[in-house]
Amino acid sequence: MEDRHDAIIIGAGVIGAATALELARLGYRCLGLDRLPAAGYGSTSNSCAIVRVHYSTFDGIALAWESYHYWHDWAKYLEVPASHDIARFVECGCLVMKTEHNHYLEKHLRLSDELGIPYEQWSAQMIRKRLPIYDTRRFGPPRAMNDDDFDKATGSELAGGVFWPTAGYVSDPQFCTRNLQSAAEAKGAEFRFGCEVVSILKSDDGRVRGVRLEDGTEIASNIVVNIAGPHSAVINEMAGADEDMTITTRALRQEVVHVPAPEGFDFERLGMVVSDSDIGCYVRPETGNNILIGSEDPECDPREFVDPDDYQSNFTEQSLTQACRYALRVPNLGIPSTPRGAVDLYDVSDDWIPIYDKSGIPGFYMAIGTSGNQFKNAPVAGKMMAALIDHCEKGHDHDLQPLSFHLTHIDRDIDMGFYSRRRSINNESSFSVLG
Repeated sequence: MEDRHDAIIIGAGVIGAATALELARLGYRCLGLDRLPAAGYGSTSNSCAIVRVHYSTFDGIALAWESYHYWHDWAKYLEVPASHDIARFVECGCLVMKTEHNHYLEKHLRLSDELGIPYEQWSAQMIRKRLPIYDTRRFGPPRAMNDDDFDKATGSELAGGVFWPTAGYVSDPQFCTRNLQSAAEAKGAEFRFGCEVVSILKSDDGRVRGVRLEDGTEIASNIVVNIAGPHSAVINEMAGADEDMTITTRALRQEVVHVPAPEGFDFERLGMVVSDSDIGCYVRPETGNNILIGSEDPECDPREFVDPDDYQSNFTEQSLTQACRYALRVPNLGIPSTPRGAVDLYDVSDDWIPIYDKSGIPGFYMAIGTSGNQFKNAPVAGKMMAALIDHCEKGHDHDLQPLSFHLTHIDRDIDMGFYSRRRSINNESSFSVLG
């Protein structure tokens, strides 16, 4: 009997698993393939898994605000009892410092008002009250450690910040991906692991007809979806789908370091997600009263685009730089001599906005360029991709007339042309992990 499926998804990370779930809910017999041994085992497993609602574009904020509602009631989205063993969304809120770099969040506040997203404006005094470990002097712009002015204050005080309460993080991103896998399997989807795709098969008319695996196995399908994360460009090249793209993707190496919270302060319970472009870092609470510190990609931090199959997986001075920049904000921060945390890859598009689109190859679709900021949007990305695939397979020309997708929780429509592979670079983007 021929091994045939209605749709093959390459990649079983959080967005791949969500897309499998949503296609299965539409009645597609879906197969998820991943070269690794389990769902969420790749870059998803090292995701900071931050859920936030502030972005630099209307579409970005709308998608994130819609996605929040799925994380807020994860059991309902998965269609499992609330008592089920599922990943936990820690809704601790997110504080964003007002800086010249983000134009003091004027646009973010305007868009939040337009979409009805709750927020609080905090003065520097309120920040110190909620986070007494903080020094609210200005240190920006962020600098490299070899800069003589690295640790010098550059002004009196921060202009304050904005606190969005509808934000937080997912405690275990790999476990949450397995939740999605289980929900998809309950709807009839299938997953296979340890399966590396080496060829995208096509029929004489140029349409995809399936994939070939490294062991020679061929699996038939008229729909193939590239959700391969840092390997997305490799898969696109394999399919010949990159020929009409004006936006491309590359694998970007990133380091995230974990440090213990200052003695006497329970950051795990009293802390929150903090985005601080004054020092070029973001943080969130981590298990064991630790603090996770990532880079917001300021100009002083090198960007290292790599071969996703051959890159330095050990910590470098970059992790120490991030910890030391955060120590400007938290003077009592202890920095371990041996770094802990994660070194992994982002899948980054030219403007750091993802591509959720069809391709020029009939039957070949892509959810790629998701950088470090689309984990939070996985449930809605899965729904959008399933709707797009169904729309195109029914004969609609998405390139000519992009699909309008309805965000049910916030009752808004967004134009999926915003995420087109053939768009111009969006200059409203932050061109960083902030999206």
